[in-house]
Formats: sequence, structure tokens, C-alpha cells
Amino acid sequence: MSAQRLIIVTGGSRGIGAAIATRLAREGYALAIGCRYPIEARQLLEGIEAEGGQALALPLDVVQEGEVARFFAAAEERLGPLHALVNNAGITGPLGRFVDLDATEMRRVTDVNLTGTMLCAREALRRFAVREVSGRSIVNISSVAAATGSPGEYVHYAATKAAVEAFTLGLAREVAGQGIRVNAVAPGTVRTGIHALAGDPGRPDRIAPRVPMGRVGEPAEIAEAAAWLVSDAASYATGAVLRVTGGL
Repeated sequence: MSAQRLIIVTGGSRGIGAAIATRLAREGYALAIGCRYPIEARQLLEGIEAEGGQALALPLDVVQEGEVARFFAAAEERLGPLHALVNNAGITGPLGRFVDLDATEMRRVTDVNLTGTMLCAREALRRFAVREVSGRSIVNISSVAAATGSPGEYVHYAATKAAVEAFTLGLAREVAGQGIRVNAVAPGTVRTGIHALAGDPGRPDRIAPRVPMGRVGEPAEIAEAAAWLVSDAASYATGAVLRVTGGL
């Protein structure tokens, strides 16, 4: 596989995004990691480069249309034509009952999780159209919350992820005839720093007893699912939502 098959991973400086970037780099892809603060990705880049991989991190706010276009252009200029996009950037917003949710937080979560996913997917499609080669794909990161609704915790977040899954299916059917695949991975609770950012660092340990497998997931386990959907092994998979939830 050529090292110049570029994959963009948004929200890729830590957690699930960093695990996906690391996994794909081991497959020989060149990685462009989008994040708000590229300095946060320094350790990730050093790890990829130490294993002989090629990666860079560039600033990206997925809700800013112009910034999305500039990011994709810079990534292709430095690493070659786009092969795949992993739409991982996302936020939960505050935990709590929906009735208490501030409208500003509601809009921010919707902008990042849904509008940001759409803007990045649209930019990827525009670039795919320039070079019609095999294997082009988009993988959106959803959540088990799309199926459970997450009552009492983050109904607003769950709603955005359900919308991401509907978007995945509709877009997959729209572009299948162009040889472009669009799929999603829906993780269950995963041990990452997102829980601390939401103000509940102990959530993974609290959730673990409810999971049929008796534990929460690890970022590397989600990365395996994303890597499979990107790969040629998944050549007949499009419009799929791969649930990696430990049985939830």
C-alpha cells in the first residue's frame, strides 16, 4: 500500500481518534489529524513516526466551513490525494436532564456532532470527485446513545448521533454508484477522557456492570472497527452501522 494514500481523522489528537490514527498509520496510510490545538497531538505524531509512519496535525474547527476547506487543501498539498475520511470529532456537552440544558450548549453539540460531520463529508466528496479511484470511503463515528437515547444523561447528544446514522445511510445510498462507501461505527462506553470533559470521570466504571461483557471498551477496539470499514476487506459494506458496544 502506498504511504501516500491519505486518510483524514478529525478530532484525532486523543481518545478514539488517536487510536484510529495510530491503527491506520500501521496499515501504511498517511494521516492528517484535525484538532483544535495541534500541540495536543505531539505525542501521537511522535509515536506514529517512531513506527515508521507518516502523519501531521493541523488546526481544525469542524463547524467553520472555510476552515474545513483550508484543512483538506493543506492535508492534500502535503500528503497527497484523499483516500478516506474518518469523522470522529464530537462532544457530549454537559450531563444532566434535557429540561435543564442551556440552548447555547444544545446548539454547540449539534453544530460539532452533526453539522461538522456533514461539512467534512461534503468536502471529502468534492475532493473524491477530482480523482475517481477505488477504495474511497467515509467512516462516521456515532454512538450507542443513538439507539438508547441516553435519558437523564445527554439526550441532546444521543439525538445528534441518531442523526449521524441517518445521514450515513442516506449519503451511502446517494454516492454508492460513484464507488464511494459511507459507513459508521457506533461505540458503547469507552475509557477515554471525554467523560472527564463532561464532568463525570467515573462514568466508565459506573457503566461497566451494565455491559453484558462486564467492561467498557478501549479506544483500540473501536479503532479496529474503523480500520476494517476503511479497508478493502469491507468493499461491499456501505450504509452500515457497526456497533461495538460489548453487547449493549
